[in-house]
Amino acid sequence: MNKKVLIISSSFRTKGNSARLAEEFAKGASEAGNEVEFVSLHDKKIAFCRGCLVCQKTKRCAILDDADLIREKMLHADVLVFATPVYYYGLSGQLKTLLDRCNPLYCSNYRFREIYLLFAAAEDDEDVADRTLKNLDGWVVCYPEAHLKGDIFCGGVNDVGDIEGNPRLQEAYEMGKSV
Repeated sequence: MNKKVLIISSSFRTKGNSARLAEEFAKGASEAGNEVEFVSLHDKKIAFCRGCLVCQKTKRCAILDDADLIREKMLHADVLVFATPVYYYGLSGQLKTLLDRCNPLYCSNYRFREIYLLFAAAEDDEDVADRTLKNLDGWVVCYPEAHLKGDIFCGGVNDVGDIEGNPRLQEAYEMGKSV
């Protein structure tokens, strides 16, 4: 069965290392016959959540910006893929801000069941992966119908292009093909 896959890349470097993982995942998922949409946050306007909780009544955020449009795409996707650089052992601020703004999904009939995380960091210690996964887990557990299906961490990459030739790119492609 073909799935609707939404990939959200939070790197401000369009050809950055986490963005490259996302591109390879997209390539694999597309070749497997899935409908793939790629959203990059690098040019999006996303304000911080105000905590007003209007969204719990209206199922829409009171702030009308790019986060509302992305949240609508997330609502109708079967698979969510988040790609992020790691900043201070966690998700990038831009991804965390988007996830905070997705509070209207909490009380909705969301379609996604599978969530993937692709992340890259200059640091290559395994502790980086553990802390970043815990950072995302706080969001995932709020959606009991969904689960973290897989993740790929590529450490030791800092500058744009450092990831080229790294076996994690092939892993991302294969993971995409298996969706």
